[in-house]
Amino acid sequence: MEIELFKKPKKGAIIIQGFPGFGLVSTITTEFLIDHLKAVPIGRFSSDKIPAIAAIHKGDVIDPFGVFYDEKENIIIVRAIASIDKLEKEIIDAIIKLKKDICAKEIISIEGISSTKGLTKPKEMETFYFTSDKTKAKKFEKLGVKQLEEGIIIGITALLLREAKDSSFIFSESYSELPDSRAAAKVIELLDKYLDLDVDYKPLIAKAEKFESKIKDILTKGEEFSKKTYDDEAGYVG
Repeated sequence: MEIELFKKPKKGAIIIQGFPGFGLVSTITTEFLIDHLKAVPIGRFSSDKIPAIAAIHKGDVIDPFGVFYDEKENIIIVRAIASIDKLEKEIIDAIIKLKKDICAKEIISIEGISSTKGLTKPKEMETFYFTSDKTKAKKFEKLGVKQLEEGIIIGITALLLREAKDSSFIFSESYSELPDSRAAAKVIELLDKYLDLDVDYKPLIAKAEKFESKIKDILTKGEEFSKKTYDDEAGYVG
């Protein structure tokens, strides 16, 4: 698997990656950022293992696997809104290679984690960070963010933790069933401060909710497609 770029970004770009996970926090966050920053497509994942699926939303074709770029902020957003089952290792390898090839400054990974506080205390929802880079850690701490001390991380974020510990990881507690735009809003708030985007994110937080139905619909159709493909192949083999 490779990431093919149609346009080369400036050196020192920051890569933000988000793939379907707990609460779809990362997916909602990246979709919000693409829309808010008006990031444009500059690349795609190239692999014959990627499901043959696309989506049309409000007259636009949406590639479930995409690479987007905001030149003003020098931010690259790598996201998927379709199943990545069994592709995690190849995707992480491709993202790490992309970082090296374009001399990116940093990879920021977004993920939702299960809250232990229960559904009755949404105002206490917290975000956490994790990184082995001391300079980045100090920056998070100055923003009042705690380091994640305990937790089980699975999937693509777990692989990135093992392969690129110096990346920055932002975790947000998720209280509700999929998808959770409230948790994504907390991540957007932190990213705004961490990256010095200088935007008034508060009026825009509610806008994140509109991505819930779109993302859920695309993921549902993708899962149905993958299951049908598997059933067809199993029937043919049998």
